[in-house]
Parts: sequence; structure tokens; C-alpha cells
Amino acid sequence: MFNRSIRRSRQRRKFSVDATKLFTASRILKYAFFALVAVLIVTPLLFLWYSRDLPKPGQLVVSKYNDATRIYDRDGELLYSVFQDENRTYVKLPEIPKQLQQATISVEDKDFYENKGFSPVAYLRVVKDVIMGQGLTGGSTISQQLVKNVLLSNERSLPRKIKELILSIQVNQAYSKDQLLELYLNNIPYGGAAIGVEAAAQTYFGKSAKDLDLAESAFLAGLPQSPSVYSPFSGNKYYIDRTDAVLERMVEDGKITKAQHKQALEKIKKYEFTKASATGIKAPHFVMYVKKLLADQFGEKMVTTGGLQVTTSLDYKIQKESEKIVKDEVEKLKAYKVSNGAAVVSDPKTGEILAMVGSTDYFDTENDGNFNVATSTNRQPGSSLKPLVYATALEKGYTAATMLMDTQTEFPTPESKDPIYKPVNYDGKYNGPVQMRFALGNSLNIPAVKMLAMVGIEPVMKKGYEMGIDEWEPTAQNRANVGLSLVLGGQGTSLLHEVTAYGSFANKGVRQDPVTILKVTDKDGKVLYEKKKTDGKRVLSEEVAFIISHMLLDNNARSMAFGPSSFLDIPGKTVSVKTGTTDLKRDNWTIGYTPSYVVGVWVGNNDNTPMNQAIASGVTGASPIWNKIMRFVLKDASDEQPQKPDKVVAMQVDSFVGGLPHGGQPTRSEYFIKGTEPTAESPVYKSKDGKEYYVFKEDDPVSTDGQNRWQRGIDEWITQFHKDDEKYNPPEELRGKKEDNPTPTGQVQGAETSPTPAP
Repeated sequence: MFNRSIRRSRQRRKFSVDATKLFTASRILKYAFFALVAVLIVTPLLFLWYSRDLPKPGQLVVSKYNDATRIYDRDGELLYSVFQDENRTYVKLPEIPKQLQQATISVEDKDFYENKGFSPVAYLRVVKDVIMGQGLTGGSTISQQLVKNVLLSNERSLPRKIKELILSIQVNQAYSKDQLLELYLNNIPYGGAAIGVEAAAQTYFGKSAKDLDLAESAFLAGLPQSPSVYSPFSGNKYYIDRTDAVLERMVEDGKITKAQHKQALEKIKKYEFTKASATGIKAPHFVMYVKKLLADQFGEKMVTTGGLQVTTSLDYKIQKESEKIVKDEVEKLKAYKVSNGAAVVSDPKTGEILAMVGSTDYFDTENDGNFNVATSTNRQPGSSLKPLVYATALEKGYTAATMLMDTQTEFPTPESKDPIYKPVNYDGKYNGPVQMRFALGNSLNIPAVKMLAMVGIEPVMKKGYEMGIDEWEPTAQNRANVGLSLVLGGQGTSLLHEVTAYGSFANKGVRQDPVTILKVTDKDGKVLYEKKKTDGKRVLSEEVAFIISHMLLDNNARSMAFGPSSFLDIPGKTVSVKTGTTDLKRDNWTIGYTPSYVVGVWVGNNDNTPMNQAIASGVTGASPIWNKIMRFVLKDASDEQPQKPDKVVAMQVDSFVGGLPHGGQPTRSEYFIKGTEPTAESPVYKSKDGKEYYVFKEDDPVSTDGQNRWQRGIDEWITQFHKDDEKYNPPEELRGKKEDNPTPTGQVQGAETSPTPAP
């Protein structure tokens, strides 16, 4: 009885669950039925509504490419008109190589010959993206792209998508598939003024479309998706990966073999594209950079056919002169094995780019002239970013008079394959006690590495990233790839990013991101975009920015390395400037600024081969180019000096080792942020039995094995250079304990001739 009762109870529960499932399923089916009915009713109504004023499919034979996008400099100088020399020659389908037809179909619409002008699967993806909040995404067949390019507007909206679908169905009824493919290949933009495959073949390969081979056909088939990105004249080589993707699709579709794929890809990697016309375009590297930004913001179609009128930040007078200077000066450097140069000029108050020279000759494609070195992020900065390390130090309480010992020093690097890092100065010499001002001015390497070790790699990377060096973002991966060599150029960056960072110094500690586009209107004058003035982002205190700027304008502070008269000095003008040269002389930099202009220059070789070792910053390389460009932009400007903040004070310090003036030692004036001024003489001075001695001590903050390698370097320096000088060899009892003289050891050496800051 008990078992039968349990069975009945289970049967009742099972019946209840089954009934619930049946009820839920019936409700879902009911809602699905009503949704289907609604779709069946609404869809025809939508089609009828949007079919009222559609253009005729027969209009496909008429080109609409007559609205040129024009790019101007800030004063209205026309730099480039996208279709000012429109090149379009209609060719019949039999004159277009079969492999180009197949490549286009494989990458754009593999079911072209089977579909009715649209892809249901693609539309389901579009619906899903809309529901997921990703906006209207692509789902176009070749028929739809043809309709969109020739018959419809650039608008991205649901009504236009519906019109596109209706017209695609209609044109598939009015034309054969071969006719549609012929129309598509003759009306699609391939970049610049090239409309259709014939113009594209002439533009990129200097030949007729009928003569294109597989590699050339695959390249062209990949262009229409985004000509600004995949053009070989855009300053990058993204077209290689795009061509690879097209060839891979052709392999998947059985149109070519893997061997043909490999052979064609190797050809396109080494291809020397037809030299672009030097007429009709000014400031080409800048224009192509802007064109890419426009495509990102407004879409490729709007850029190529939308009649945009674009006012940029460029000052063509500065651009033209900068191009000439770079070209002329690099020509003089051939004996130094220098083949290329780049320059960027900006306004630090706004971030506006006034000139961008990406190479000596954009149109020299045989030597990758169209590659924009100014925006390339893989150049090693050498010492050019040392000011960022010292700026971080100033924020942590160090001063321009902080003393660092410039002595041969070993730094353990457990994270590296080389257990010991042993940097050397550019001249192989060691200067002993040197203060921050002179260490930075003369670009001494060992004090810079020590300062980086003291303030920490991660804080310096963070500061650099905040100032505009994107490659210094302190992610775990980036942090794992750098060590103490960061301060000597251990992480690549770009000239544009360096100019942004130096702009933060020039602009009293406020960063302004690069600005190239000031205003965009449509062909009827309607404003589509206008750059608003921004306050920027404060990344440094005004006090730190001032002190760094003053150290970099101090010609006397750098005279030990560069001499009293170098290309870093602009007579009659106050200019802060820093150089940088990498190991083996692969990259050479000069970046300098006033409150109104930042000028950055790079010279080297695109293939990263070393220059002649005789290249010397301040004498040859980037600095003469920098000097001439800076003179040009400042020729009609009054002298501007960095404005001293109220919280910065000047006071006399001991010229030898810093601290308050000591005995009969020479003194000099130095700037300090209030609260960081020295309050006592340097602890370097010690006395015994009426005699004075120098006790130089540094703690080693990076050793993990208990060894004080910093002190060892100091002791070896004294033995080598001051062995017989009693002052440098104090009695043992004066050396004191480790904590008696902690890092940093007082302040620093300098020349009495260093300029005295105004109090």
C-alpha cells in the first residue's frame, strides 16, 4: 500500500510538470505565431512605403562621383582634392581578368552567383548587432554595395538599409549577374581618384586591368573595403595582410592552390608600386594621415564621395619650408649613411599639428618614401626621453641640484638574460659628483639610470604614458619588457608621441593631444564636426614643467658635452631642447620647444641599419635640421621665456656638491620648488684634526644580494682618478655608517658660468 501511494504521488508530480511545460510551450508558440503574422503584415508595408521614391535601377550606368572631398590647411590653402583628377575608364567584363573577378567574389560575396541580391544570414547578423546595441553593421552583397555606391546616399540608417535591400532585389531582376559584376568593378572606389578597376590598375601598377596577374588582382580585390587603410601610398603596409586574406579566401573557394597563394603573396610583399603623381597633393604624409582619421570618423564612402570640406591644423608655409629643410639636410648626410628624416611641428597650447614631414620624399616609393616615419611607433628614442625621468624625480622631492655620482656602475638585472647591466656614457668618461641640472644638460647616462632606479621604473612609465608616450603604458606586458635601460631608449616610440610629451613641458604641465582636423562641413556648408577648445589634461605641476624647461634651455649646463656654440642654441631666442642617439647610431633625435612651438626631428634609416658612428648630436644628424626649422618658425616671433611660477624660488648653492654654500667653495644660483630647498651644507664635507675631507657615499637600491655596487663604483673612481688626493681618501672613521649619508647624496657640481636665475 505504501509503495502504491508513493507511485501515485510521483505520477501526480510528473503530470503537473508536464502540464506546466506544455502550457509554457503553447504560450511561446502563440507569441511566435503572432510575431510571424506581424512580420508578414509589416514587412510588405515597409517595402511599399520605402519603394515610393526609389531611384530607377537603370541609373546604375551613371557615375555619381562628382563631389570631391577637399582638404585645406588652416588658412584655406588647398592641400588635396580626393577626386580633382578623377580617373575612371569603363571596361567590359571580358577585359577584366578572371582571377580579379574571382578574388572580388571570394572576399566580398562568395554566393554572388547564387543569391538574389541579398544574404539572409548576413541580415540576421545585422539584426543581432542592432539588438545587441552594436549599431548597423555590414551585411552587404556585391549587389547591395553597387546600389549603395551608385544609387543611394551615405546615410547609415534602417530606412536606407531597407531601400538598399529593395533595390538589390530589383537590380538582380533587371540585370544578369555578369552585368552586375561588370557594373560593380567599374564603379567601386579603389582609393584616391581611382574609380573602377581600370583606373586602379593604372594607378597602382601602371598597366591595363586586362594585364593584371594573380598577386595584383588579389591586392585590388582587397582595396574597396577601406582604400585609405590598405593603399600602399597611405604610409603603412596593411595591404600585405589584406592581400593574404583575399588569397586565403580564394584557396578556400577552390579558385587557386596553396602554392599559388604563397607565390602571389611573396610577390606583393616585394612589389614596387607605381610612383604616385607628385601633382595635386601638398603635405602628402599629413594629408594621408588626415584622410585615415576622416575615414575612421565618417566612413570610407563619405570621404571618397561625400564632398567633405576639411579645414586642418596645418600651416602650409611651415610645412613647405620643413619639407625643404629635411630633404636638403638629409642629402648632405649621405656620407654618414643617413637616408631618411622626419619632422613634426606643433602648437603646445592646443596640440595642433602645424607641420608633419614623414620622410624626405613621399613620392620616392622605391625607398618607402610614402612610409610615415613621424607616426611610426617602433623607433628607439635613445636619451631623448630622459627629461621624463627627471620630471618624475622632481615630483618626488629631488631637485635640480640633487647630486648623483657619475661613476662606472653595475646594475643587476635578474629579469634579463644578461645578469648585469653596465651602461656607459657617450664619451666613455666618468665625471664623479654631478648634479641633476648638468647630468640632464650633458645627457649623462649613468646618473640617469641611477635616478630611474631611485624613483622606480613603473612611476616613470606611468608619467611618460600620461604625457603622451603611449608605448610606456605600464601594463604587465610592457613592464616585463623593460628595465633600467628604459631611460636610454629601451622602449620604442614615435616622433609624434615625443612631440606630444614635450608639449606638456612647454604648456606648463598640461598635455594637449595631437589635433589635425579643425572643421568638417558637407558640400552644402553644413558643419559636421568642429574642434572645440579644451583645457587639456594636467600631467605635471607647473613648477616641475618650469624647472625641466629651464634645465633644457641652459646652454652652459650642456657645454661640457656640446660646447658653448652648437646647433642646440638659437641666438636671441630662449629655447629648451634635448637630443637622443641610440646604440650603434640607428636613430638620432632632437626635440625642442618654446611656449608656442614644439619642433621634433628624427634622422636614420627605415630599415634600422646603423648610421656612421661619426654622427654627433648638436653637430650633425637631426640637430641642424631642428635648428633651421626652429629658426624659421621663430623668425618673426618675439623671444618667449618660460614663466616662473610663484612656488619656485631661486637660491645660492654650493657649486661642487650642492647644499648651502660651504666655506670658500664657488656658488651658483638654482631654482627650487618651495619646500625642497637645501637647509644645510652637503654631508659630503667631513672634518678631522682640522683637515677637511670629501666622503662620497651612495646606497644601492637595486641590488638583491647585499652588495653595494654603487659604492663600489665610487671607490674605484676615487682609486683611479684621486688616489693621491688626501681629501678624497678620508680616515676610515669618517666614512660613517650606511645611514649617515643616504641617497641622494647632497647636491651637485656645476660651472660658475651657468646662468643665474632671476630671483
